[in-house]
Amino acid sequence: MLILFDQNTAVPIRRYLSRRSVRTAYEQGWSTLVNGELLQAAEEHGFDVVITADQKIAYQARPSRSKNRSRSLVKGAMATDSAGCIQVVAAVEQAAPGTVTIVEIPVAESTSKRQKN
Repeated sequence: MLILFDQNTAVPIRRYLSRRSVRTAYEQGWSTLVNGELLQAAEEHGFDVVITADQKIAYQARPSRSKNRSRSLVKGAMATDSAGCIQVVAAVEQAAPGTVTIVEIPVAESTSKRQKN
């Protein structure tokens, strides 16, 4: 399974996906691609899963035209604690061919407090 991290995906999640092949948009040279462009590039290059925290990308996500591909979108992928990372991994593992999965990952309480200060 080939997984793409969008620019805004929390790095700690990568540790939990160590048995999978993970690339970042930056590593792919796709830092300037946004939403639909990024999804199209990911599909054209054989990515099965795109993980993002982008709130708008879900509206541009459509199931893959080729039914042999999975594309799981994890919206709110700013998880940095183990519980959030485990939710992301579960969403990736449940990806089914030709589907889009959107999972809300709540911001950790400690992160919320830091943002308010």
